[in-house]
Amino acid sequence: MIRREQLETQENKCLAPYATLSSQSKGRRYREEKAPFRAEFQRDRDRIIHCAAFRRMEYKTQVFVNHEGDHYRTRLTHSLEVAQIARTVARSLGLNEDLCEALVLSHDLGHTPFGHAGERAMAELMKDHGGFEHNAQSLRIVEVLEHRYPAFPGLNLTFEVREGIVKHSGHWKPEQVPKDLDPLKQPCLEAQLIDWVDEIAYNNHDVDDGLSSELIHPDELGKVRLWRTAFEKVQKQFPKLSLTELKHLTISTMMTLLITDLLEHTSSMLDKNEIRSVEDIRNAKKSMAGFSPEMAEQNKELKTFLWDHLYTHYRVVRMEEKAKRILKDLFHAYIQRPEQLPKEFYLRLKDESVARILCDYIAGMTDRFAMDEHQKFFDPHTKV
Repeated sequence: MIRREQLETQENKCLAPYATLSSQSKGRRYREEKAPFRAEFQRDRDRIIHCAAFRRMEYKTQVFVNHEGDHYRTRLTHSLEVAQIARTVARSLGLNEDLCEALVLSHDLGHTPFGHAGERAMAELMKDHGGFEHNAQSLRIVEVLEHRYPAFPGLNLTFEVREGIVKHSGHWKPEQVPKDLDPLKQPCLEAQLIDWVDEIAYNNHDVDDGLSSELIHPDELGKVRLWRTAFEKVQKQFPKLSLTELKHLTISTMMTLLITDLLEHTSSMLDKNEIRSVEDIRNAKKSMAGFSPEMAEQNKELKTFLWDHLYTHYRVVRMEEKAKRILKDLFHAYIQRPEQLPKEFYLRLKDESVARILCDYIAGMTDRFAMDEHQKFFDPHTKV
């Protein structure tokens, strides 16, 4: 039987000097007894997996709305794919896998229904009410909105996970970070990697879903250097594969190329900047994680292709416009008569603004629930 103290000793012996150790965590906002058989970041990961917001991601859009097919990625399966890549990268760099996994599994909790279209709609609705941004909403979920423990609000996660939730994106700004999460310092290396493994996952699985939906075609992808390099490598090694088999193996090869470059370039940056500790990471003037310039250019080319051929395809855009109308209709219907809200949200109106309560409620909806609610409001033949 391995106890927490032994797990922490293993971390101290096995992880890199710049890895974030559970035993060195800055702790939780509310004091708790430590778990006997789990390190601190394991405990965080488990709390995230068991929270309601995590389960709801099963029915939240990645690119294709849930009812369009059983095999397209959802926000939940996307998060699981990112976690798989994050564990590989963390292990290769000698980082804390549990922390990486906790960060990945929580990084999209704050997304609205209907993907980025829903986020844009919510940001527009909330522009005069404090704004909306999904990383900030993810933090709000784990600090305030989840109710699982009698002694404190939220999940009471460690400082490192909470900090990583708001700082994992390369676009984070100090003014957007709460003061208790060190807004002037870089996050740990585990958090810096999340944006990159996230990109690797969604670029490649969006290619897969785009091909499966026939919104993009392999011949069109031939113009993309990263795809072409991987495709030619696979075809040379396995000349008799079917197109379906070629597709899967090409996507796998693209992921390997991107992961390898991320590992090599990040390792090079650590050496170049003489990073020897967590504090070196946190005090650095820039992030240490990333692709090499050449791979960054190829990755950008792939993203541009997906924007031009998938994300702006008329079928995707039509669904996005439907989604925005649904969220805006719901917001306006509730704000006119807040008493239509479920009791647990209506009772919170004495403590917070109606707009923020509506934002929490609507952002937490799944695609399916939002469509059902919209039908109840606006279809006179649907029972309420």
